[in-house]
Amino acid sequence: MLKVNQLEFAYGEVNVLREVNLHVPPQSIVCLMGRNGVGKTTLMLNILGLYAPRAGSIEFAGEDVTNLSAHKRVRNGMAYVPQGRHIFPRLTVEENLRTGLAARGDRSKVVPEEVFEYFPVLKAMRNRLGGNLSGGQQQQLSIGRALVTDPRLLILDEPTEGIQPNIITLIGETLKRLVHEKGLTVLIVEQYLDFVRTFSHRFLVMNRGTIVAGDETTNLHEDLVKEYLHV
Repeated sequence: MLKVNQLEFAYGEVNVLREVNLHVPPQSIVCLMGRNGVGKTTLMLNILGLYAPRAGSIEFAGEDVTNLSAHKRVRNGMAYVPQGRHIFPRLTVEENLRTGLAARGDRSKVVPEEVFEYFPVLKAMRNRLGGNLSGGQQQQLSIGRALVTDPRLLILDEPTEGIQPNIITLIGETLKRLVHEKGLTVLIVEQYLDFVRTFSHRFLVMNRGTIVAGDETTNLHEDLVKEYLHV
């Protein structure tokens, strides 16, 4: 579903991404891990088209999208759940969800009912202001807003950050359902090892701006964790 080939990116003269290669198979959950500051979020923003790489290519669903604008990538089926959620605090849950409709290719004006089936709390609180929700509820809202766009690839940046354990489990189980029931492909930037081991099919490890390891999650051994993930 997603291939990144020899990708490079720099902030001015500072190289941040160096010959990054990755492959995300369709209908899978892949977690990208690494210490803070190694380039994980920068890589996601390049994949989404919000940053332009200096070299390399990005393929999505068999199409080269390296030079495609961000809004066209979203129309083609990419969706993003940013770190920190970034919901609109002074809009209601319903209004937050409706902001995702603008990115749908079919121009639907109705929030899909299945969003409320995956996250029932959003239906119960659809008239509540986003800023009045708990952190876990806001994270569900942020994911729900991404689902409104009808994506094929869902990219999430640190979705478990600051979230209580029962909601972390709910999010992980919901992502697995989305893969199984809707055929979604999911790429997650994630530091929480228990989440990675429980819910992902494959892992990638990033260090100093490049991918240094990747395999099925059952092969995420402690030596890799000690070398690249422990502070």
